[in-house]
This record gives sequence, structure tokens and C-alpha cells, in this order.
Amino acid sequence: MKTKALTLLTMLFLLLAGNSTIAQQQRYTVSGYVKDKQNGESLVGISIGKPGTSLGTITNEYGFYSLTLPAGEHDLQFTYVGYATFKTTVKLQRNINLDVKLEGTSSQLNEITVTGAKQEKSVNTLNTSINRLDIQQMKKMPTFMGEVDVLRAIQTLPGVNTVGEGASGFNVRGGNSDENLILLDEAPVYNSTHMMGFFSVFNPDAVKSLNLIKGGFPAEYGGRTSSVLDIRMKDGNNQHFNVNGGIGNIFSRLSVEGPLVKDKSSFIVAARRSYIDLLMKPFLKGDMKNTKLSFYDITAKANYKFNKNNTLFVSGYFGRDVFGFGKDVNMNWGNTTATIRWNHVFTNRLFLNLTTYYSKYDYSLQFTNDSKKSNEESLQSYDWTSNIINYGLKPSFTYYLNTNNSLHFGVQGIYYTFKPGTGTSTEGSSVSQKQLVDKHALESAIYIDHEYKPSKKFGIQYGARLSSYQLLGKGLVYTFNDTTPGIRKTLNSVKSYGSGENIKSYVYFEPRISAKYALSDEHAVKVAYSRTSQFMHQLSNTASPTPLDIWTPSTNNIKPMVSDQYTVGYFYNAPNDAYEFSAEAFYKTTDNQLDYIDNANLQLNPLIEADLLPSQGRAYGIELYAKKDIGKTTGWISYTLSRTERKTPGISMDEWFLNRYDRTHNVNLVLTHTLNKRTSFSANWVFASGTPATFADNRLQFQDWDIPYNSTEKRNNYRLKPFHRLDLSMTLKGKNQNKRWKGEWVFSLYNVYGRKNAYTVYFKPNEDDATKREAVRLSIIGSIIPGITYNFKF
Repeated sequence: MKTKALTLLTMLFLLLAGNSTIAQQQRYTVSGYVKDKQNGESLVGISIGKPGTSLGTITNEYGFYSLTLPAGEHDLQFTYVGYATFKTTVKLQRNINLDVKLEGTSSQLNEITVTGAKQEKSVNTLNTSINRLDIQQMKKMPTFMGEVDVLRAIQTLPGVNTVGEGASGFNVRGGNSDENLILLDEAPVYNSTHMMGFFSVFNPDAVKSLNLIKGGFPAEYGGRTSSVLDIRMKDGNNQHFNVNGGIGNIFSRLSVEGPLVKDKSSFIVAARRSYIDLLMKPFLKGDMKNTKLSFYDITAKANYKFNKNNTLFVSGYFGRDVFGFGKDVNMNWGNTTATIRWNHVFTNRLFLNLTTYYSKYDYSLQFTNDSKKSNEESLQSYDWTSNIINYGLKPSFTYYLNTNNSLHFGVQGIYYTFKPGTGTSTEGSSVSQKQLVDKHALESAIYIDHEYKPSKKFGIQYGARLSSYQLLGKGLVYTFNDTTPGIRKTLNSVKSYGSGENIKSYVYFEPRISAKYALSDEHAVKVAYSRTSQFMHQLSNTASPTPLDIWTPSTNNIKPMVSDQYTVGYFYNAPNDAYEFSAEAFYKTTDNQLDYIDNANLQLNPLIEADLLPSQGRAYGIELYAKKDIGKTTGWISYTLSRTERKTPGISMDEWFLNRYDRTHNVNLVLTHTLNKRTSFSANWVFASGTPATFADNRLQFQDWDIPYNSTEKRNNYRLKPFHRLDLSMTLKGKNQNKRWKGEWVFSLYNVYGRKNAYTVYFKPNEDDATKREAVRLSIIGSIIPGITYNFKF
């Protein structure tokens, strides 16, 4: 299979390269970068075209474009919503370089846009199931505690939901939260939230844009089966210095950006620190006096343009959460990433982005107990640490064959080190340690795809990805005896492997294809199919993963997940681009999802694989999305009708059962109204079906004990009450926004009507009658939460 796949990709490359030679006859190329004139930021998705024709292109993620045209004189225009259209005439008698700086217009302050120009509107793109948001759009939305949040923004999009308020992670089209690939400047992030899920780790002052890909994945993305959240950081202002910041109820933030060398080099540094622990300290007494609850993060980026063909970018992130009760219980966890990227233009048609990165996620848990025994001091403590470390290398090429053809290809390699856990117990002078064996893995891939637009009506992007995975020594490998499904397996044998030895290998061929047919300038239909594979797994037997859950690679006992997804959609853009509508239907199957036997032991268990079960998943549904871009009142509404199910041998009588995060109906309404130049209002209302849960339907009485049990043995046999919530906010800008200092107040109300949405339900004996049990609804947030933030810029 591997040899045939490589042969197919090679033949495709040679065929396309041959076609490009023919296309070059009497044709020349104009190429360059498009940037914001005010701050020098590269602009993504800019439309470059010849008016009155279908000849055109858009800038890539780094602001680079390449357009091949017949020899002669051509009028070109560069357009983007919120920027003045730039028009120029080029005389092509040879290949030329043309860098352009676009100037913002006043309408940029009043319009909410997802992409920008007509050619980047959803009706014109080849890809399906992609949502793009920029930071200006996210800042218009209602906030929690007055703070802009990236993850809360994407949860208003169709196909995205969570288990409940405060959930760590999000779910896309029936996938678990570990099935989302979250990238910050191309480095993977393993825990995307602060404070147990209430805030994201991404500082809005350092974020330029984000893409959420839910299906029809381009071949360059791999390693996850549900979605890709690609977040790009700002490059930094290369024209003049700027300071941005905000002071709020929970935390404050500050960012500084400016030129190192004007027009050639710039930087940005952004930091946040919460202080809820400091605010509540005077009110805490007794055992709660030394409670810790805080987080901080630092984001930084710098770039240097050596010449028109070479630009270097360096970026990084460091963040940490701390939570604890005095000396008794202490937890901390955090992410660290570092990315180096080199953009190189070989020719006006061949573009390279070479990325190397480092990513680490770690956590620790500590229990301490001071007690006196026999008049001697005795310290009892327990420490648990774990981490996952990645090193990645990714050269990615784009070859612009001609106006209607572009080729994307590259290779990727990731080396993983897993430290599943080390537990150290101390009692006085006695110390004992329990450590799970480290695991090492290498994931590599080669990919290629071809974007072809033979006419204004039809376009297709097709390609493939060949993913390879090796589990490497040094380590121990366990094999288990077959047992009745749903019962813990017994150990058969243990084998030791030396450092670097290949323990287990997997290879997957992943075809991808997306196609579009335009019914007219405003209407289009699209179809897509993609196969994806995933070699990383998060072990969690809770509905929402916690910061202390374990990441583990695929092994001889844990097979990689493989998913196939089919999508069909209809897209509409109004003639003046004021309105946009889309309707997509999807069907997805996933093999080898992880499930668990009842009462599985996941904590520091060297034989944890004996408690795991392979599960088959399926998800299907319809997503509707309508958006208004222009005018004083803007916003969008999304509706998702879906079903997410699993089938696990030995569980729920071997029948399909609902996933814990299944929601049949999910509605999000986001509105923003600009009252005047200083004042704007926004509202967000969400409604979702309750999530499934497993409850006992009977009970046994043994002496004085009341033992509940599920007589049907079916999982998720009940559904919680529907979830709904209304959020409101008002933004009041300073009187004179033309001054150097610009400030604004943001007032917010979260959960306006005080809805007590159930995160889960548990049962306890009735206080008046111990023979009876009563259901108790656990709500993470059950009241109105006001927020106020002052944002400034100078």
C-alpha cells in the first residue's frame, strides 16, 4: 500500500509539472506580499484579480500571492472589506514583483466580517466546513466577565458544542475533545483553557485570526479526526509602537508591539495575570485562608525580513494555572510552545514555509498532611507529575502552476515523549515511588494536493496524505489474554525493548477531495470527502477532560483512530455581500475510539490498557448558518441538528448508545447593534438539548445500605434538561478616539436570567426519609455574573 501510494503521488506531481510547462508559454507572473499600510501586518485572503474576468487569486496565510497571466497589459485590483481598493496596471513582458500596502477605511470600524473579499466568500471557495473569524469580530461578541475569548467565539458556530459551562475543551461533529488539533502558530496545544475551562489560553491582544476546519480537510493537516483550530498570532506593528491593555474583574492584560527595524522587523509581547486569589484573600478564613486560584500567560513573537525572498518568524507561549487549598492540596498545569518559521520565495511561483516547533504540556498534583504521632513530627505527602513533549518539523511548499492551478505539498515529522506519570509518597523519612514507563513515538507524513479551477463555475481540490507512525523503545510492551468483552483483561506476557527499537508501526493512506459547482454568482453547491487518522489518545472517564488526564500514544493494544467523513453543502451570498447563508449535511464514522470497562482504573496504572475497549463511533447531522455582515445591526444565527453515537463490545448490551456530549438541537444567536460611534450593544443566546447521562433505574437493599443499579445495563439512558442562556454586553468608547490614547468600557451580564443549567445530576438519601433518594442538579453557574473591563490603546 505504501509503495503504491507513493507511486501515485509521484505520477500526479510529474503530470502537473508537465502541464505547467505548457502553461508557461507566453505567460508571465506577478507576485508579492500584501500588508496593512498602518501596521505592516500581512493580510490573509486578499482578493487579487482582473476586473470583468474570472482571473484572480488570494493571498496565503503569510500574505503572499502569485498570479500568472498572458503577456501584455493588465488592470489589477486588490480588494478586502474594510480596506480601500487598490488599482494598478501592470505590463507583463517578464515576471515582476509587486508588493502592495492597503489602507484601511472608516468602514473597517463598523463592519463585522469573517473573510473579506468576494473571492474569499464561502460561495467562491472550494473548501467546505471552514469558518474563519478575526479578532475584531470576536471583540464584538458578549463576553464572560468582560473578557474576549477565542474558544467561546467558536462555540457559537454550527457543529461545535461542549458538555456544559466550565468544560475543558469542545466537541466538533461528534468527536471527543482530544480529537481536535489546536495549533498556535503551527505548534500543537494540548490544554486550551485556563481556570478549569472558563477562559482560553489565547490572549486576544496577540491573536490575528483563526480558522476552524470541521470537514473537507486539506491534505496538509493530519493527526486528528474531528477538527483543526488554526490560530495565527499577530506579527507586530512594524511602523510604530503600540500599547494595548485591559483591566477587568478577574485579570488584567498588557501587550506591547512595535518595529525593531521599520518596514523590516517587528515584535509583540502580550501578558495576562489573574488576581481572583488576591481579591478573595481578605474574605477567606481557617482552612480556606491559603487557597490558591490563579493563572498567567506570556505570548511573544518577532520577525525579520532579510530581503524580498526571505523572512524569519520566531514565536512562543508560556502559561500556567495554579489551584490549591493551603498546603493540603495543590495543582498546577500549563503549556509551553516555541515556533521558528522561515518563509522563502524560490521563484515567483514557488513558495516555502519551513516550520520547526517545540510543545510541552505538563501538570503536577500534591497532597500534604501534617500530623503528630507519638509526639514526633510526621509529614505525609504525595506528589504526582506527568507531561507530554513534542518536537516537530514541517516544510510546506506551494507551487502556483498558473492562474487556475496550484499545488500544495510537503512532509511532516513529529517526535513524541510521553511521561504518563510519576507518583512519590513520603511519610516521615520513608520515600516510595511509583513510575509509569516513558513512551516514545515518531509520527511522519508526506502529502500533496492540487487546487484546480478550470472555469468560473467548477473547481476541485484533491490530494492525499500518507501517514506513518512508529512506537519506539525504550520501554515495556504488554500483551493480554482475550476475555469476555467489557471485563478487565488478564496479563499474558511482558517484553522489554531497547532504546530506539521499533515496537509497533502503522501506515495509513488518507485521500481528500473537495469540489464546488457554482449555480450562479450567488449560489453554489459543494461536496467533500476526507479520511483522517489519529495516533494520540487522551485517557479520561469523565464527560469533560480535566487538566490531570493522561495522554498516551497508540500501542500494540491501542490502535489509531481512523475516521471517514462525507459532506454536502449549499452556499449563498447576497449580491451586495450583506447576507450569507449555508446549509451542510455530514456523515462521519470513526473506528478505534477509546472506551472503558465499568470502574476502569486510569490513575498510575501500568496495566491501564487492560481496562480499555475499542469503540466504533458515528455522527451525522445538518448545520444551518446565516450571517449579516453590513449595517448597524450585524451578527449570525446557527442551528445544528445532529446525533452522536457509539458501539462498544461488552457495553450497553452491544447496541448503539448516545455519546455523553450528544446534543440533538443546538442554536446560537449572536447580534451586535451599533447605536452611534461611541456605543454598541451585543447579545448572545444559546439553546441546546440536554446531554445524555446514565442513571440507575432500580436499587438493592443490603442491611442498612441502599445500592442503586441499572437493570438494563445501558449507558446514557436518560437526558438532562435543555441548556439555554442569554448574555448581554455594552461597549462605550471614549469621547475622542482620534487622540493617541484610546479607551473603552465593556459592561457585560453573563447568564442574564439566572438559568441553573445542569452540568450533571447525582442522587443522595432524602433528609426526611432515608429510604428514599432524591436527585440533585449540579450547576457550575446558576446566577447572573456581571463583568466590567476597561480597554486602552496608545
